Amino acid sequence: MSYLDMSSGQVVAHAPASERTAFIRRTYLHLAGAIAVFATLESFFITSGIAAKFVSVLSNSGMGWFLVLGAFMGVSYVADKWARSEVSPQMQYAGLGLFIVAEAIIFMPLLYMAATFAPGVISQAGVATVALVAGLTFTAFSTKKDFSFLAPALAIGGMVALGMIVASMIFGFTLGLVFAGAMVILAAGSILYTTSNMIHHYHTGQHVAASLGLFSSVGLMFYYLVFFFMNLAGGD
Repeated sequence: MSYLDMSSGQVVAHAPASERTAFIRRTYLHLAGAIAVFATLESFFITSGIAAKFVSVLSNSGMGWFLVLGAFMGVSYVADKWARSEVSPQMQYAGLGLFIVAEAIIFMPLLYMAATFAPGVISQAGVATVALVAGLTFTAFSTKKDFSFLAPALAIGGMVALGMIVASMIFGFTLGLVFAGAMVILAAGSILYTTSNMIHHYHTGQHVAASLGLFSSVGLMFYYLVFFFMNLAGGD
């Protein structure tokens, strides 16, 4: 999620219809491109054996997941700052690219486990993600409601979720279906929030930052749908 404070440029909601349409088109084209690159990276990681080695290293290292999670949070912060750069389009794309790579790495263990032990789960989660994202996107655009009021709840929910994840690493308990379901709901709120921000708070030249925000939210939903279906299949 990106909590944005943008002080220059024209807000999408106040731009001419042609500019709004162009902004939305550019944003979703970049989102589609980001998903395609992410999928290509994951396929390469799994088929090349990198994912298997990565999971093996993490399994044999007590601090491995803490280091990966900490690195991901740091990289995500930097990538978001770069993607919102008003100075350099190259910096914006560097931020988006950096975040895609970081997301592919953090997703790698789960998707490797799913592909190995629960065939079909990834495609099920993909279809469910597309359906839910389509419904949430339609809701955000059709109601034209500003969902920025969700920001405090999303921030609190994110902190609670992070605390649960860290506690599970320390104490070794499993996060199951209830946690996965709660995270899917959190991701749904994030998609509503980010989609609404596209119109009400982003500026017409910030399609790269908007696509990164959407990619992050869609990725969160996909991750926990995979996790949810793996639990149902007994593959965790």
